[in-house]
Amino acid sequence: MSTTAATTTAATTAGTALKLEAVVIPVADVDRSKAFYAELGWREDADFSFDNGFRVVQFTSPGSPASVQFGTGITTAEPGSAQGLYLVVSDIEAARAELASRGVDVTGVFHPVAPGAQFKPGRPDERVSGRADEGASYGSFATFDDPDGNTWLLQEVTTRLPGRVDAVATSFASVHDLEQALVRAATAHGEHEARNGGEYDEQWPAWYAAYMVAEQSGAELPR
Repeated sequence: MSTTAATTTAATTAGTALKLEAVVIPVADVDRSKAFYAELGWREDADFSFDNGFRVVQFTSPGSPASVQFGTGITTAEPGSAQGLYLVVSDIEAARAELASRGVDVTGVFHPVAPGAQFKPGRPDERVSGRADEGASYGSFATFDDPDGNTWLLQEVTTRLPGRVDAVATSFASVHDLEQALVRAATAHGEHEARNGGEYDEQWPAWYAAYMVAEQSGAELPR
């Protein structure tokens, strides 16, 4: 799609809210999948069965505005064919450790050295162990599969690219996310004070607020 076409499409739909709230994943055994996602600590929103055999189960991962649905009679896709489902986290090491503590077979944290390597489990030579250099946002990953082989991809995002977040809407998915944002703001503010002769900044609350909003919306960070 050209830049012009993308801009036109965005402008055309700007006044209409189209919220992606649920993604269907194909599974072979509904109860097995239900047990798996419950063990992850995800919130069970629904489990409805009907006389004609249709059944829909919905789970939502912590802090997510979108949910996953699975069941019987809900999709004709082959079980396990959902690949590269993103779970965005602010601290990938902590997220991976929590999944592992719940018995999930999750890979180690890695960063790709070839474009798209995060989607290629059979090419370990294109993945380097550990977080991306300098903790670059969008660059660190880990993966795990559900019992059917549907693949989930953890991606660490700490600073959004410009235009990726509504600049007037700032929110944090969890206490941990807010804590990590405060830590990054505190570190940056320390550097700010050092550049200004090391003097105590009485306006630090305003500086923190501006930094945290700019970081989340992808705007230029205050210095």
